[in-house]
Amino acid sequence: MTRLNFTLLALLALAVPLSLLAGKVWIDPLHPAIPNAGVILLELRLPRAALALVIGAGLGAAGAAMQGYLRNPLADPGLFGIAPAAALGAVLSFWTGLAASPWALPAFALIGAGGAMALLGLVAGRAGLAMLFTLAGMMLASLAGALMSLAISLAPTPFAQSEIVTWLMGALTDRGWAEVWLAAPLTLAGLIVLRAAGPGLDALVLGEGAARSLGLDPRRLQWLLIAGVGLTVGSGVAVAGIVGFVGLVVPHLVRPFTDRRPSRLIVPSALAGALLVLVADCLCRIAPTVSELRLGIALSLVGAPFFLMLLLRMRSTAALGGGLA
Repeated sequence: MTRLNFTLLALLALAVPLSLLAGKVWIDPLHPAIPNAGVILLELRLPRAALALVIGAGLGAAGAAMQGYLRNPLADPGLFGIAPAAALGAVLSFWTGLAASPWALPAFALIGAGGAMALLGLVAGRAGLAMLFTLAGMMLASLAGALMSLAISLAPTPFAQSEIVTWLMGALTDRGWAEVWLAAPLTLAGLIVLRAAGPGLDALVLGEGAARSLGLDPRRLQWLLIAGVGLTVGSGVAVAGIVGFVGLVVPHLVRPFTDRRPSRLIVPSALAGALLVLVADCLCRIAPTVSELRLGIALSLVGAPFFLMLLLRMRSTAALGGGLA
């Protein structure tokens, strides 16, 4: 275990118990005089913390793998179109009224993610080219976004429309152990697949031509990315809605502490993503607002300025390179 992973695990070990105590109602572990404190901890806050760890780990690892595959520091899991397609599936469950069933919403979201994975593989073709893969993902994301907007505008009732919009903001409110048991196995499977793609991502650093000469099978690597990102991102969207910018921000935060090989970035990004989502959800709970701040909104408020900072840094680097040339 590297020093970075050990540090992140230590921070998680510190953050998890603190997150269980924090909320609109704080719990004092030395004087737990609050009625039903045990129920609040075990049935409300503990599954919520576990779900934050699961979703954050999946998004962080997916972002690191995507940035390594596309060799683009601005790549994000939403770029593949899998997250928007999963969200579209969930929106359709609201639109048809089936979301009232406990398993219908996550089932629709997972079907949407799975359909996007299959369609992405078919559209991208057998060549395994990263550029074609990116364009196919952008097409899927655009189509899913348009269909979501159509579903919202044609919602059968104002209540359904409100439920769709609220869910799309992303949150861990009112989530329980059922969501944890749904998302955790799928996310773990996705993390294993993304880790298996690590050596291929390292080879791509040399360029596609050199990677092929080293024996890389681009098509196999592409399917590993589709499956890994689909499982991690699709399961997160299925239980919490759209939680953005984690996959973009986290790899940049941990990359300076690694040797910058994509394979060595996946595990630290998963740990850092889990820490980021857990802390962000905790801050949403204790924010002095009338109603709880939505997790997706909070992370967007952090991620958008971070994205702008990356753009400005890239522009400065490009300008400096042009001046030196």
